[in-house]
Amino acid sequence: MAKKDEVPRPMPWSFGPLRRVSPPLVKNLVWPQTRTDLYILGKIEAAGLKPAPRAEEHVLRRRLALDLTGLPPSGEAMPSKWSAEVSRLLASPHYGERWARHWLDLARYVDQTPDWLDSTRFSYLYRDWVVQAFNEDIPYNRFVMRQLATDFMPECEPKDRVALGFIGLSPTYFKELQLPPEIIKTTVADEWEEHVDAIGRTFLGLTLACARCHDHKSDPVTMQDYYALAGVFASVKIAEVPTMNDMFWKPVEKARAEVASLEKQIKELTKKKLKDLKDQTQVLEAKMAAIKASTPHYNMLMANAVEEAALFVVNKEKEHGTKLDYKMGIARDLELMKRGNPNDLGELVPRRFLSAFPSKNGEPRRFTNGSGRLDLAQALTNEAAPLTARVIVNRVWKHHFGRGLVDTPSEFGNLGEAPTHPELLDDLAGRFIENGWSIKWLHREILNSATWQQSSMSPESEQLDPENKFYARMLRRRLDWEAWRDAILTASGKIDLSIGGPALAVSDLKNTRRSIYGASNRQDMDPMLRLHDVPDPGAHHPWRTETITPLQGLFALNSPFMQHHADALGRWAMKQSLFEIYTRLFGRNPTHHERQVTKVFFAGREQDESAWSQYAQALLAGNEILFVD
Repeated sequence: MAKKDEVPRPMPWSFGPLRRVSPPLVKNLVWPQTRTDLYILGKIEAAGLKPAPRAEEHVLRRRLALDLTGLPPSGEAMPSKWSAEVSRLLASPHYGERWARHWLDLARYVDQTPDWLDSTRFSYLYRDWVVQAFNEDIPYNRFVMRQLATDFMPECEPKDRVALGFIGLSPTYFKELQLPPEIIKTTVADEWEEHVDAIGRTFLGLTLACARCHDHKSDPVTMQDYYALAGVFASVKIAEVPTMNDMFWKPVEKARAEVASLEKQIKELTKKKLKDLKDQTQVLEAKMAAIKASTPHYNMLMANAVEEAALFVVNKEKEHGTKLDYKMGIARDLELMKRGNPNDLGELVPRRFLSAFPSKNGEPRRFTNGSGRLDLAQALTNEAAPLTARVIVNRVWKHHFGRGLVDTPSEFGNLGEAPTHPELLDDLAGRFIENGWSIKWLHREILNSATWQQSSMSPESEQLDPENKFYARMLRRRLDWEAWRDAILTASGKIDLSIGGPALAVSDLKNTRRSIYGASNRQDMDPMLRLHDVPDPGAHHPWRTETITPLQGLFALNSPFMQHHADALGRWAMKQSLFEIYTRLFGRNPTHHERQVTKVFFAGREQDESAWSQYAQALLAGNEILFVD
């Protein structure tokens, strides 16, 4: 805990209100296309640089399609106006899939968890909700609130509870309840810390969990702030909840309890090894089938969500071990845990928001509505609105440019990087709020800019600004694994573009669905995902790490996946012209050199299917598929 004579932590730049200043005056009045360009060009000119020329049309088209949908451009003719093409792709249902994937990395989304945990068989409903939310352009402030407190919002229905997957799919740690409460309390406190950390880093770009054991070393976040938020998560229970109202759910709940009882009887009979075991189990199975058949909505979808319940870790009665005692419908405040130790308690800390973001009365918002999830969501989008807006605007910018205006997207505190263009960030965040917190508005503002439409070829900028902090060119970027796999599926003609539904194993060659629908597993990650550094679904990931390893190269050359799709592409390519092949794969015509190389390679082997497969694999494994220019 902070001492009275301790120096206060300096207030980070990001905690202040949005500063709205006019764009700088620029010399080049022809280049800017949007207000954003004026802020960028001002810095470029001040640094003695010039913007790179506009990229070629086929480069821009591929860049745009991959940025917005994660898929290569289709063969459809482009509208005459660039802004119309941006709008067309924003209206595509595949836009939501692409941007949902970015969000799911932040949300620790998972499809499968260890079998000792509660079921996540309906987790895909949260993923599909996120896809739908992006497609419908739900205002970001409502998007935040829905994921924390849908069940408190009067306009929401039971089916909307799937949005609570942000909390309901949180990592859950194993608890050996034969151990004493002193040990289990630490595990439970670790779970609360994970929730606070995810909220802080995702929505505020702050490492709030640093204040569990002591006041934050660099930011004005105290231990009292931490435990005031942790109390929210000590007042909820992760649970499957129905997606229909009680009129439909209560009969299902009763029927499922009866079926569970019959299943338990079958297990007990199996242990006894009775002679007439088969006859008895058949009778019980028939009863189970009859209950299921006679109960409407028995197979009702369930949401991985939360219920209001205060958790207390106590001794088991009359035996050794620990009991997790949930007081349903009750909320609790937590005592401050000295040095983060739940067995060494201090003062009781009422649930409230961070003290650095006071409400109109000068005090942080108190959380009095149940667990406080709705109060928390309201504080994030009201008292902390400037920071919340800055963080999401910066995330979108970083996905479009490869680097952020703040290049530490989940660290906006004093330990994070300072913004390269603070005036632009605040201007975008302010106009983002004024335009109804619309993510699609933000995309249009960025993608219609001359800044985003620059070429990546600028020797002067590469030499004087290798990190591209002035944005005098675009960065050539490597596709993330999902977009790369989807590009290969598209090239081979095998991609299944159906939307939503349960996840499938990505290593299964029969699975040709988009990669967002590949199953993630916290305990045993699919080897294909691990090989390509797809992040662990048990943690918040603000950005994908780019690696180049020999194993990835071997995958491109020898994996059954690549060979399977190279065979499919080769069979198609045999019947096409070289121009059609290059248009399908790269959205351009082959160069003279490429035509000559192809001619030499196929000399005397034009009808050799294996040669076409080898040729197709070389194209699929090349950098032009893997990178976006």
